[in-house]
Amino acid sequence: ISAVDYAERNDWLGDDVWFAHLVQCDANAIAKLGATRTGVAHCPSSNSRLGSGVAPIPAMAQAGVRVSIGVDGSAAAESGSLVNELLLTWLLHRTRGDATSTDANSVSEWATVGGAQVLGFEALGVLAPGKLADLVLYDLNSPRLLGLWQPELAPVVCGEPLTAKHVMVNGRWRLRDGAISGLDFAALQRDTGKALDYLRRVAA
Repeated sequence: ISAVDYAERNDWLGDDVWFAHLVQCDANAIAKLGATRTGVAHCPSSNSRLGSGVAPIPAMAQAGVRVSIGVDGSAAAESGSLVNELLLTWLLHRTRGDATSTDANSVSEWATVGGAQVLGFEALGVLAPGKLADLVLYDLNSPRLLGLWQPELAPVVCGEPLTAKHVMVNGRWRLRDGAISGLDFAALQRDTGKALDYLRRVAA
């Protein structure tokens, strides 16, 4: 029995359910996920590093599966960069199909409105009246980005390094000119260093 069949037996499919990764997913499973509007969080960097395989995201999206994009923690994706995940999502599936397998606009939608829908946050993911104002403004003033044809797709087609200059969460600025409001970054660095030193001693 497949994982999706097992989930179906236990009433774990539906538009209020999402699964992380779902790398091993055949056509039958994809059809069930699509019919029930079940979601998936695609984490290509982690799957690539671990050698788990490549989730059939284009086929899932075409079947009606709700697609979002996620990033794992330091156990499998040290950079913790969603921007890297977007670039890899855009490129990786083209290597398994062709240049029509993924397009940058679809990847952008999976990362924004797709993520909001999968998590059940209907007030997020789009810029529209009545929605929460969550914004990320990137600094595109670097030499490598000067020839960018569609600046709004920079996070998808350019990848890192890409610097977030301003971030607004629910209408409030949390990052202005690269500085996080109320964060003592030097103290955070010190505490993180102490925690890593402790883990290295324990692991030795």
